[in-house]
Amino acid sequence: FSLWEAHFCNASVYTFSQRGGGGLCERKQRAHIALMKLTGPAETRVQIQESVRGKDVFVIQTVSKDVNTTIMEMLIMVYACRTSCARSITGVLPYFPYSKQCKMRKRGSIVSKLIASMMCKAGLTHLITMDLHQKEIQGFFNIPVDNLRASPFLLQYIQEEIPDYRNAVIVAKSPSSAKRAQSFAERLRLGLAVIHGEAQDAESDQVDGRHSPPTVKTTGAIHPSMEIPLLIPKEKPPITVVGDVGGRIAIIVDDIIDDVDSFVAAAETLKERGAYKIFIMATHGILSSDAPRFIEESAIDEVVVTNTIPHELQKLQCPKIKTVDISMILSEAIRRIHNGESMSYLFRNIGVDD
Repeated sequence: FSLWEAHFCNASVYTFSQRGGGGLCERKQRAHIALMKLTGPAETRVQIQESVRGKDVFVIQTVSKDVNTTIMEMLIMVYACRTSCARSITGVLPYFPYSKQCKMRKRGSIVSKLIASMMCKAGLTHLITMDLHQKEIQGFFNIPVDNLRASPFLLQYIQEEIPDYRNAVIVAKSPSSAKRAQSFAERLRLGLAVIHGEAQDAESDQVDGRHSPPTVKTTGAIHPSMEIPLLIPKEKPPITVVGDVGGRIAIIVDDIIDDVDSFVAAAETLKERGAYKIFIMATHGILSSDAPRFIEESAIDEVVVTNTIPHELQKLQCPKIKTVDISMILSEAIRRIHNGESMSYLFRNIGVDD
């Protein structure tokens, strides 16, 4: 059984969240009114045990290890609310799944667009999420999308929890994250450093690897001798750090930390350049596979992530992992949407590149 919990804000709004969803809704009043269970060959079934006709429904779903099951559970719950005549159905996904697959890679597909289409088709009328991997993902939806930001919470953590943060430098571990790092550096009035070369991740490589089939000789061509030039393979330059990190605290910022190899390599490089403390700041801590062990054995002093994704087990394996609570901004967004209030307050002092 997988119980969903409903939190009563008032008589006209219900908020559903999956039990064990990372503590984002622990302070709300609860009542079990939706039952989700596996039937047959691991099929999911939803039964809403209270009437949601004419109600504003908010479905909160955090991503678990089995991301595919997570997506199907939400789609089935949304569709059940739609067929039960809910007035509006707002999905709250602090981390949008498959957000890293928002570009065409080789002969693959843009999975983020597929997920967006499925959610709209199921009956979602509004989406609340946080720090999309690419802001352009909002264009995949034909419904309103509120992309909240975690940067104010991370900036507050830096100012309150990192001693002598004035002696720090904000670091982008690859050129692709330089804009986000620059935004942090400007708001904290700190220096900026960028790592490029071998440490940059493969996602920054724009070559998709597709090649045309062999050309067939044709008669009557306008330019028979003309050939399409082959693309020269990209070679990464030697690793380089642009900016001074010697004798300073290095704070690496990014939106997602999953496979930590690139972060560990960046930390080692910064240590070699003279940084005496290494902090990692990210919104979404997926931390899959052996990430906690690699972090514990690395030169990284602390990894700070928000609770958009549950990571209690990883924290037990690695004491270096710290959590910043962002449930307050999600609950305020829910309240404002239900009451028809402006959302601009939640985007105050937010940089364009956050």
